[in-house]
Amino acid sequence: MTTMVDVARRAGVSVATVSHVVNDTRPVRPGTRAAVLAAIEELGYTHNTLARSLVTARTRSIGLAVSAISNPYFTEILQGVEAEALAAGYSLLIADPHDDPQHERTVVQLLHERRVDGMIVAPSAEPSGVIEYVTKRQVPVVFLDRLVGEGFDQVCAESTGPVCRLVTHLAALGHTRIGLVAGLPGLSTTTERVEGYRAGLRAAGLPYAPELLAGGNSEAEGAQTATRQLLAVPEPPTALVTANNAMTIGALQALRDLGLEVPRDLALACFDDFSWADLFTPRLTAIAQPSKELGAAAVRLLLDRLDAPDRPPRTVRLPCTFVHRTSCGCPGDRQPRPAAARPSPPGRAPAAQERTPAP
Repeated sequence: MTTMVDVARRAGVSVATVSHVVNDTRPVRPGTRAAVLAAIEELGYTHNTLARSLVTARTRSIGLAVSAISNPYFTEILQGVEAEALAAGYSLLIADPHDDPQHERTVVQLLHERRVDGMIVAPSAEPSGVIEYVTKRQVPVVFLDRLVGEGFDQVCAESTGPVCRLVTHLAALGHTRIGLVAGLPGLSTTTERVEGYRAGLRAAGLPYAPELLAGGNSEAEGAQTATRQLLAVPEPPTALVTANNAMTIGALQALRDLGLEVPRDLALACFDDFSWADLFTPRLTAIAQPSKELGAAAVRLLLDRLDAPDRPPRTVRLPCTFVHRTSCGCPGDRQPRPAAARPSPPGRAPAAQERTPAP
């Protein structure tokens, strides 16, 4: 096996110089660095990260605990995390907590036992076990997609304003009975999207009708049941908002089974755009989240925390985009527009918002 000594001999430098090049621990003259890198390539030297971690107490690895990795939304988040981590010289250890609080706690412990430098976690609806674990052991952590409180670094997209935008858009088309298929209770995203739904009704001058809100548990099967429930009320909705992409699929399946056509029989607008939303007939009007950027922002927050463990916790909120297609009942195409949490001038997307809690 090729060692640093072999590389140093081939490059005509000291072992310490090779170490500085490999570990980026001290500036090395460009010509010397080039000679070392050429020797590494020629000899096929592989850096022993385990040995380095024993010296530095850092493994340059990040634990990622995200449920439903097969979901296109989380797949894109994973791509953002991976790209940003790789650019910073970090590897990933990935686990799926399955949105189960007990399994989530186990997964976080296993990642910690693998000596990751820090973790990015998309928390379940009951994250108290994880919060207790990382707090007691002072594990650097960033909570992703779902908020847990201001005592932690966290990053997520805006939800309230964008859902409000969907509701007011449907109301502007003449709908007065607008239903919502909501997500899993206890998730901050569910709470915010319900708040956005109710805010949209208020903005449109429409009353809130409890029978027009049904829980789909953030999954396709639950959304099928919820959609059937909404359409069975005495005065059913003429328009429907679904609160994530999996529930959009479930709602469409229920409508198909009932022989109903979108938007002829029911207008539909959804939170979460996905790659094939433009291929449906009709094409889906949707809120697009900045999935890859959410993942990248989480990595940046975590690296900042590793560099400055005592810095105040930060919450970063990223804006979404309103993608106007035809499932809402509008003819033709329109350009995507920002779906901000607060009204913005036409055509201008709000910048990412970062919040640091007051001391």
